[in-house]
Amino acid sequence: MKAANDIFTWIFQSGAVIWLFYFGFAIAKPWVDGKIKHAKTAQQREAWTLLEQVAMTTVNSLVSSNKPGSQKFLEASDQVQSYLADHGVHIDMKTVQSVVQAAYEKSPLTGNDQSTSTVAVGPEGVTTTIKPADGTATAIDPKEVA
Repeated sequence: MKAANDIFTWIFQSGAVIWLFYFGFAIAKPWVDGKIKHAKTAQQREAWTLLEQVAMTTVNSLVSSNKPGSQKFLEASDQVQSYLADHGVHIDMKTVQSVVQAAYEKSPLTGNDQSTSTVAVGPEGVTTTIKPADGTATAIDPKEVA
């Protein structure tokens, strides 16, 4: 018993406890910081998903109302932002408006499915049909363009 007591006393008197505490803190701090960063990223991802879902629902609910488009847009933006604020998610109005616009463009109820458009070019009346981008074109690599 005396040996255990002497070892315990020596640990305190020599400063080994402080060294062990510092070493444990140095090891644990990066791990805790990583956990905090991961939690914030997951929370932001969930907030963005909620924002998109609320915007889509709001846009779909306002499609059939008898109001001009700009008034629907402002009303949808206000409804989305107030809903998110009521649930503790604070997002600035420009971001909300961007997501509402994207929801309008994605919504099957808005009827803006445009597959082609015809454009008249020049005084000769030359017309061409332009198809919207489907995302299959490869991007230009700035390193390859010399």
